[in-house]
Amino acid sequence: MKCVKIHGAGSHKILMVFPDFRYLVKSSDTITLPQTGPLMSSRTPQTANLKPVLIHLGGKDSVTGSCHLLVADDVKILVDCGTAQGYDNVKSLTEWPIHPSDIDYLFLTHAHIDHIGRLPELITAGFRGEIICTHATKALLLPLLRDALSFTEYSTAQKTRLLTSIEDLSWGFEYGQSFNLKKGIQFTLGQAGHILGSSFIYIQISMPQDSIWSVVFSGDLGNYNTPLLPDPDPPPGCDLLILESTYGDRLHENRSQRLEHLGTILVKSLADKGKVFIPAFALGRTQELLYDLDRLFSDKKWNKHFPELHKKGQGKAPVPFFVDSPLALEITETYNELSEFWDEEAKSLLTDHDHPFDFKNLFSVKHFREHQQIMDYPGPAVIIAGSGMCTGGRIVDHLLTGLAEKENDILFIGYQGRGTPGRDILQYADNHGYVRLKQQKVTVKAKVHKLTGYSAHADQQGLLDWVAAMPAKPGAIRLVHGEKAAQSELTGKLSAQGYTVIQ
Repeated sequence: MKCVKIHGAGSHKILMVFPDFRYLVKSSDTITLPQTGPLMSSRTPQTANLKPVLIHLGGKDSVTGSCHLLVADDVKILVDCGTAQGYDNVKSLTEWPIHPSDIDYLFLTHAHIDHIGRLPELITAGFRGEIICTHATKALLLPLLRDALSFTEYSTAQKTRLLTSIEDLSWGFEYGQSFNLKKGIQFTLGQAGHILGSSFIYIQISMPQDSIWSVVFSGDLGNYNTPLLPDPDPPPGCDLLILESTYGDRLHENRSQRLEHLGTILVKSLADKGKVFIPAFALGRTQELLYDLDRLFSDKKWNKHFPELHKKGQGKAPVPFFVDSPLALEITETYNELSEFWDEEAKSLLTDHDHPFDFKNLFSVKHFREHQQIMDYPGPAVIIAGSGMCTGGRIVDHLLTGLAEKENDILFIGYQGRGTPGRDILQYADNHGYVRLKQQKVTVKAKVHKLTGYSAHADQQGLLDWVAAMPAKPGAIRLVHGEKAAQSELTGKLSAQGYTVIQ
C-alpha cells in the first residue's frame, strides 16, 4: 500500500490511501470537491468524513470510453466503464488510482458499448461490487456484451463465466425512485431519453454537520420528441453537474425535417439503381431508423409524399431493405419485449396493429451465408448494418466493394468518432480520397450523405434547455463526453447564462 496525492481544482489537496497501482491520472482529470455547497440540505444518517473526489478515467475530452470515479470517504463509485473507439483513449486498469476489487458500486447510464464495453475487463480484474442501472438497461446488457466478447480472445468457458458474473451482480431499478446505499449515500435514476433504458444519475452524499452534497451525471442525453422514447426528465438541483457535450457546438434537424431529408435521399439514391449503405448502431439507432422507415411506408402523409419508394422494381416488388446485423435484430426483439418503456405514440401503433419495426419490403439477414448472398444482390437496395462508425461488422464487407462504385450511396445517421473509418469517409468523400478498411485501401466514389437529425444526443439547444429545467442553478458544471471544440462553445453559452463551468 502507498499514499497518493490527489490534486484538485485550485489549491485543494487531500491525501488518500490506494492499493499499489501506478497513479497516472492527470490533475486536470481530477476534482477535489468542497464539503459545502449552495444546495446542501440537512439530514442525519451516517456521513462521509472526507471531501468527495471525482476522477475522470475516460471520456472527459472525448466522446467514447466514458468512465468516472467518485470517491466519498471509503465508498468508491464508478459511473460507466466504456470502450474507446478511434483516437479516443482510456486509461489501463493498471493505471487506475484504485483496484477494481475496491469499487463498491458501478452505475451504468445506458447500454452502449462506449459506456459498458470494459465491464468484462473490470470483472476479470476483480470487481465484485453491485452494478446499478434501469430495468431496460439490465435487459440489454448481456446481448451487447456477448457480442463484444465474440471479438476477444477469451475462451468459451471464460465468456460464460463473465456473463454469468455480470448477470449476478446487476440490479435493475425504476426511474424516479430514491434508493439508499451504505454510508448515507442515496441515488435516483432519471429518464435521459437517449436510448431505451438510458438514465441520468442523481447521487446524494451525507456529509458532516448534517449536510448533503449532491452530483448529477447526465449520461448521454437524448432529444425531445424522439420516436419510441419518453422525453428526458428535468434534472434535480445539485452541487455539481457532470454534463455531456457531444453536440455542444451545433443544432439538429427536427423530426419532420429528418423524415423529409431521409425520404429525399432515398428517392434520389435509388433512382441511380445502386445500393444505399446505412451504417447504424445496433442499439437505438437501428430501431429508430426502422421506426421512421415504417412511417414513410405506412403513414398516409409520407406514403403520398414519396410514391417512388413504393414503385415496383425489376423483380416486380418494392425496393428491398435489408437489416444485415444479427445483433441489431436481437436488440430489436428485446425492444419489442420492453414495449412497456416506449413512449405513448409508439405504444399506440401496436394498438393499431402497425408494428413500428416492420414493413412489407424489410428483410432480416441473420446468417453469414445470407450476408454473402446480399453482397452479390444487384441494386437498387438499402442495406442497414453495423458498426455505426464502420470500425467493424458487416458494413465493412459492403463498403470494401460498394464505396468505389459511383452509383452507390452511404448515409451516416450517427456520430463518427475521431480516427474511425466513418469519420475518414466523411472527410475524404468530396475529393474522391481513400480510406483503409481491413488493411485495404478503398477509394471513395460513392455519394456520401449525413443526417444530423438522427443523433441520439441532444444538440446545443437541447443541452441548454435541460440545464435550464433545473429548479436552481447547480453549484458548478463540468463538461465531459465531447471534443474540445464542442466543449469550448458550450462553455461559452453556459457562462453567458450565468453558470459556473469548471474547466
